[in-house]
Formats: sequence, C-alpha cells, structure tokens
Amino acid sequence: MLNTQDDAVVCAPIGTIAEVHGPVVVIRCDKLPPLRQALRASIDHESYLFEVHQHLDQHHARAITLHRTAGLRRGLPVFDTGAPLHVPVTPDCLGRLLNIFGEPLDGGAPLEAREFRNIHTPPAALWDAVGTGDILQTGIKVIDLLCPFVRGGKTGLFGGAGVGKTVLVMEFMHAVASLHSGVSVFAGVGERIREGHELWHEMREAGVMEQTLMCFGQMDESPGVRFRVGLSALSYAEYLRDSLHKEVLFVMDNIFRFVQAGSEISSLLGRMPATVGYQPTLISEVAEMQERILSTPQGAVTSVQAVYVPADDMTDPAVDAILGHLDSSVVLSRAQAGKGIYPAVEPLQSASRLMDRHTLGDRHYTVAEGVREYLARYHELEDIIAMLGIGELSAADRLVVMRARKLQRYLTQPFMVTASHTGIAGVSVSLEDTLDDCEAFLRGDYDALQEEDCYMRGSMKAGK
Repeated sequence: MLNTQDDAVVCAPIGTIAEVHGPVVVIRCDKLPPLRQALRASIDHESYLFEVHQHLDQHHARAITLHRTAGLRRGLPVFDTGAPLHVPVTPDCLGRLLNIFGEPLDGGAPLEAREFRNIHTPPAALWDAVGTGDILQTGIKVIDLLCPFVRGGKTGLFGGAGVGKTVLVMEFMHAVASLHSGVSVFAGVGERIREGHELWHEMREAGVMEQTLMCFGQMDESPGVRFRVGLSALSYAEYLRDSLHKEVLFVMDNIFRFVQAGSEISSLLGRMPATVGYQPTLISEVAEMQERILSTPQGAVTSVQAVYVPADDMTDPAVDAILGHLDSSVVLSRAQAGKGIYPAVEPLQSASRLMDRHTLGDRHYTVAEGVREYLARYHELEDIIAMLGIGELSAADRLVVMRARKLQRYLTQPFMVTASHTGIAGVSVSLEDTLDDCEAFLRGDYDALQEEDCYMRGSMKAGK
C-alpha cells in the first residue's frame, strides 16, 4: 500500500471515475493531477491505486490501475495521494520478498521505514556517474573467460525455458555475495507464481537470500504493475548503492515482459502502434530504465537482464532496443544443454564489447581468442565428422577437434546453488586458474587426458 510519508496528511479529493476500460480508467476532475501522480480510491476499506498517464482535456485524465479492477465503478471518488508512487526503504529490506509497493509477500512484518523513494527518481547526475570498472569475477569459467562481467556494466542473458537461466542467475547472486561481499536485487517482471515460489525457496536453501531483495510483479497482475515493478526494484538497488554503499547486482527476469506490458498499456491508452505493433515510446521507455542502472562513487550497480527473443529473431525491435544498452550478451543454447554442457552458454554466439586488449590485458585476450578459434574450427568440422567420420580429417584437424572437445567439457562446471540437488559440490574458479588451464589445453599439455576427466570439475590443477 502506498504511504504518504506522513500519516497526518489528508488526501485531497480530486474527482470521480468517469469510465473504466479494463485496467484503464478515465477520471473526471476539477484540477488535473500531474502526470505519474499516484491516485487512490477505496471500496469497502480496500484501496485501489492508479498512476496518471494522460491528460485528455482540461477536466479528464487517463490513468492505469495498479490493482485488479473488479469492483471499480463510475462515480467512485478518487483522491490525490500528493506524490508519485514510492516505496519504503530500510537496511532491513535485505532478505525480503516484496511487491511493487514495498509490501511483504513472504508473510513477514511490513517494512518499518521513515524514508521513502520515488520510483521515478531521475538517474544520477552526469558528473556523479562512474563508468565501467574492472572485471567482476563470477568464478564461472566460461563467463569470466569469454564474456566477462564488468563492474557497473550491463549483461543480457538470452535463453528459453529449461536451459538453466534461473540457475545461472542464482549462481551470479551467490558469487556477488561470497566473492565481493555484495548484495543482489531481483526484479521478477511478469513471473509465474510457481516460478517465483520455487526461486524464493531455492535461494533460501542455497543461502543466498540473506543478501538478496526480491521484488515481484506477477503475471496475473495489472499491466501497470508489470510495467513499473522494475522501477520499484531499481529504487531499492539505488538505495543500497547510495545509502549503504553496497556492491549491487541488479537482476531482471524478464525485461521483455516489461516491454510487453508497455505495449499493452500503450494500446489501452489509444496510441498508434509503431514497428511490428510495438508502442511508439519503446526506445524511450527502455532507455528510461537502462540509464538509471549506473554506478556512482558511493557504490556500483552491475546488471544482469534475462531477455526473451521472439521467434529467435535478434532483429526484433524490442530486442534491438535492449541490445543497444548492453555491454555483454550471454546466449544460452538448447543444443548445448542437450549435450549435457552446463552452463549451456554458446561461446560462439555470446559476445562482449569489452573483449579487447586494453580492457582484458594481452594474456586474457590471447587465451580467449585461442579458445574461440579452436571451438569455431570444431564447429566448422562437425558436419564433415557426422558424414564421413573423424578419420577422414587431417592430422592437424583431428588435433584441433580433440582439444576443442576437451575445452568444451572443461568449460562445464558444478554450481554452488545446485549442490543440494545434484550431490556434486559446487566450485568457484578464479580467472587466473582458468587462464592457466586454457593455456595448457591450447599447448597440448592435456592431450593424453580423457575427455570425461575434463567434465564438470573446477581447475585442472591438483587438489582443485
């Protein structure tokens, strides 16, 4: 429920509901409220919140309902809360599961806070922003080697259902908590109730939840909730960054559902659709959220965003709008998962703008390019091997295939967060060990080793 920061404040009456069109209401009022103002109506002591999106004329405003619309009717009085939507913030927010209003979904007590944050806060001033910094090691070999995270950067995680996206997200959160003493903020945009419930319990079992805040706008809720829940979660991330000076990992699953909610709202507001039926404000809406994900001298916010790709079309306008803001893209492949390669990262499709010698250093860049070269050559030869057999290849190509297959299996890894389910202890591998091992594979030091000896393990060094 929206707080007004001061219980003594009396909401001013602003008008009445004139029309109800699904989640959109038209409010007749004497004085128009500002755009993005939060309004309230009550039915049988139950509050309904609205956010103003359009001024139709001098006496009518169009707003989006942030609750189910059952019970709303014409003539219902509407009151001005005196502020945009804002959420209560407190150091005790960590470990909690909240909704778009900062209300608990975990059965716990409401947050006791004297401070509130407007979810529409502008981004930090240009002179106060800090650019991307050093590599943020995750302990995941394939990520650190081929598509590294950068402190303060944005990474897109492209993958369908069942390829290990949620597990990878959980491992990122575990890495930030354990390796960097940081915290995580998870924005569940349009999550299924089952998925949210499972994720919450899995994170508690993995010991990640104490350093995590989860904010959910579920699939069955109003499009206004799905459209704004990301901003609520981002407000908490900014609070942890600015007030508690934390290293923050901001995870959004799924940002495509944010775009879908915006498209639904745009249609309900009567705007003319643009390319492929998307809203004409697509670019600015994505930018409004993405430009707030940045670091300041007080702390860093590093973002991981799950992105659904419609019909596997990377040129889709929504995907293209999101890609323009990302520093790295990690593609999870169903083909890799089918081979038992976990994490199912497709190294030849994944990329990073930061893969250059200046950012990574000569050694890291050279090793990463060497690994990609071997894997790319193996991919080229797979059809020939399938048709004619590996015996028809030249000796040099057979050597490349053998080393590439071992590298492919070496880049698999058991995760900390799945140890209780698989019975295999999770491992975290430093970037230095990963580079040492890959150099040894490329030199041929492990040519005599069996492929299965490279599978699902940490470093190749003794005792690891």
